[in-house]
This record gives sequence, C-alpha cells and structure tokens, in this order.
Amino acid sequence: MLIILLSILIGLVTGVIQFYLLYKFVTSVTGGKSGLRTLIFAITQFLFPFAVLVLCAFLLTDNLMWVGIGAGTSLIACAVIKFVFMSKHEKKNTDKKKK
Repeated sequence: MLIILLSILIGLVTGVIQFYLLYKFVTSVTGGKSGLRTLIFAITQFLFPFAVLVLCAFLLTDNLMWVGIGAGTSLIACAVIKFVFMSKHEKKNTDKKKK
C-alpha cells in the first residue's frame, strides 16, 4: 500500500513539473522568443517524462500504472487551475477597462 502511495506521489510531482515545463515552453514560443532557453524547455519537456517513466519502469514495475495516473491527474488539474486563474484575471482586466 505504501508503494502505491509513493507511486502516486511520484506521478503527481512529475505531472506538476511537466506542466511547468510545458507552460514555460508554450509561453516562450507564443511570445516570440526563440533561443537557447526555449530549446532547453523543449528538450526537457519531452525527455523529463520519458526519463521518469523509464526509471519507474525499472524500480516500480508493478506500480507503473499509478505513476501514470498521478501524472495525468496532476497535468489535468494544473491545466484547469491555470485556466480558472487566467479567466478570473482576464475578467478583472476587462472590468477595469470598461470603467
């Protein structure tokens, strides 16, 4: 049971880090910034989850599914939370412009 909780925790942390890397990469690209920093975010965004899953496949073979569930859950949760905060921030800005 403890190993399952550890697997879920590893997945949750992995998903949060993945979301952060993806968010930084996307904002960098859409902001028109292309350089070494954007390239580093792109490479780490794709290699980080692969490295974590391969490591967990060797160490937590029977509980790899829980790592994936934790990562997917935290990615979705982070995206929803970011959307809600950005929507509220956007609404405040449009209300200020109307006044």
